[in-house]
Amino acid sequence: MAQKIISISTRGQGLYEFTAEAASFVRANGAAEGLLTVFVRHTSCSLLIQENADPDVRTDLDVFFRRLVPPSSDPSMHWIVHTTEGADDMPAHIKAALTQVSIGIPIIGGRLALGTWQGIYLFEHRDRPHRREIVLHLSA
Repeated sequence: MAQKIISISTRGQGLYEFTAEAASFVRANGAAEGLLTVFVRHTSCSLLIQENADPDVRTDLDVFFRRLVPPSSDPSMHWIVHTTEGADDMPAHIKAALTQVSIGIPIIGGRLALGTWQGIYLFEHRDRPHRREIVLHLSA
């Protein structure tokens, strides 16, 4: 068993890949078989495993979620009560609730068992830059 906390600095809403950092952690701990659990310690961002070959996929996902859950200043979101932290805060919590804050990835042959085009992403839902902490937990 091994653990590590990594930090990702975001520049606002969007997807931030950290597959290389997770793979490096697995290699450094020499696990041939096991499970990597990835957990984000925040309520206004989430985690995704998604395509990492075509950047248009990240753009389309970001636009889709912005349209699905617009800022609380949008007339369609007039029902939102929690607005003290800005128009993007409650929508960020909703987006995080629709996605996930923890992902399990099998380790096979000392490597993450991701598909050819899969990458691990922090999905930032806030407009302002943030420093996000991600816990990597390796069970071998």
